Amino acid sequence: MSRRAEADVPDLVERARAGEARAVARLISLVEDESPLLREVMAALAPHAGHAQVVGVTGSPGVGKSTSTNALVTALRASGKRVGVLAVDPSSPFSGGALLGDRVRMRDHAADREVFIRSMAARGHLGGLAWTTPQALRVLDAAGCDVVLVETVGVGQSEVEVAGLADTTLVLLAPGMGDGVQAAKAGILEIGDLYVVNKADRDGADQVRRDLRGMLSLGDRPEGAWRPPVLTTVAQSGEGVEELAAEIERHREWLEATGELERRRVRRARGEIEAIALTSLRRRWGDVHGHSALDDLAAAVVAGRSDPYRAADRLLASLAD
Repeated sequence: MSRRAEADVPDLVERARAGEARAVARLISLVEDESPLLREVMAALAPHAGHAQVVGVTGSPGVGKSTSTNALVTALRASGKRVGVLAVDPSSPFSGGALLGDRVRMRDHAADREVFIRSMAARGHLGGLAWTTPQALRVLDAAGCDVVLVETVGVGQSEVEVAGLADTTLVLLAPGMGDGVQAAKAGILEIGDLYVVNKADRDGADQVRRDLRGMLSLGDRPEGAWRPPVLTTVAQSGEGVEELAAEIERHREWLEATGELERRRVRRARGEIEAIALTSLRRRWGDVHGHSALDDLAAAVVAGRSDPYRAADRLLASLAD
């Protein structure tokens, strides 16, 4: 049995809640490794989670997601908040681990005991997030983080999945990258709670901001709905980042006042439950796929003794046994 499998879960949880970075890292490793102890870990963390504001940071490659995340951490720490960062990176084709290390890019905060930074591998998941991301979020939440920033992998418009995970979704764009056109595609205008034109010191930034405001004004929003602001930043220098942090807080206040925060978190929990259940089914399906019963059912369909729907029903019944 590995040392990781022998982990003392109650001790790890207690130490993580006290803010011990090593314990937080160990718990997230148990999540990523899909440890046999994962059920025990989640059960121990559940009573202590539900306090952190989860902010998704998404956008096309090159818009400055990591730099913006780093700048946001600085602004949030200046207001006294404990911050967690989950940076979901592309996976190594060899080890399956995170190919890029956002902890390297955020080394400004490496010595801050009130900041937890973790890179996670997407591991081929097309939505830009690892399926274990919600469990890793729960670890950081239970560890006392006031805000958890989730930076998605830079794979373009397929990153809309982050909207289902976050309380507040931040969409970054930049001038000179065709983002004014891209924003009209693939649901980008539907997922954002805040839009940020980063690298605003470059030519074309004002035009991107005007285009975004124009397209957002075309949306049909009910009375009392949140109106996403369009902000400009230069994350490299920190310009506009304090205003961005203030807008994130304003959105949190709106979510709480309208009850939307609870609705979003219920949807998030539903998605997490479904993902765990489907993962379990896929594993069971892997056990059945090579079983002779499937060959028998297929032969019956080919011979006309059964039809594919009846065969599928029988196969599902065998999974439930």
